[in-house]
Amino acid sequence: MIIVNRYLVPKGYGGITLFPFIFLKDSSLKKDSIFINHEQIHLRQQIELLLVGFYIWYFFSFLYYILQRKSRKEAYHMICFEREAYQHESDLTYLKNRRFWAFLRK
Repeated sequence: MIIVNRYLVPKGYGGITLFPFIFLKDSSLKKDSIFINHEQIHLRQQIELLLVGFYIWYFFSFLYYILQRKSRKEAYHMICFEREAYQHESDLTYLKNRRFWAFLRK
């Protein structure tokens, strides 16, 4: 389910996925199939880790990388969930063939 609300999306981001919702900052992003695919990859990751596991892993990965890299942007891009989503966002058939816990291979 896609919801457009600029106040629910953190500054500097176009969207955020919190199962079962994809929140978008701007309605024009609904038509961006690559952006939506990126967020749908996050939905699959969240399901695989039973939601809470995903959020805990994401938080501690971000914390680890921000302490290591000293940059929020770099830390964000180092998280395995983001690496998988960015690497495959252009492949609109990726989720049909994606292996279970594929984020571990990134």
